Amino acid sequence: MKQLVNPNIFHELPNDMLTAINSSEQVKNAWENITPLARNEWICWTINVKQNKTRLEHIERMKQDLAKGKRRPCCWVGCIHRTDKKPGAWAQKVLIDKVKLN
Repeated sequence: MKQLVNPNIFHELPNDMLTAINSSEQVKNAWENITPLARNEWICWTINVKQNKTRLEHIERMKQDLAKGKRRPCCWVGCIHRTDKKPGAWAQKVLIDKVKLN
């Protein structure tokens, strides 16, 4: 598999996601045909959860959605960890500042 995720800007692909992607040629091909930014969105959406159960659900949904041709997670504000792009006002207030207060 091509390693197209830049570790300086994006999340690294975790082993559990790599295993899931490699479990299906259709999913693997879909993964390789989306942009590095789209890959980063899937990674962040999957790893940015509190419970392992939710993470496993996200991995399964990622496989299903990629197989259907979807390029990014639905209803996801986007990765708040990117260093190349400032978060939007909503993400800053709700996702970042709220976490800092807790």
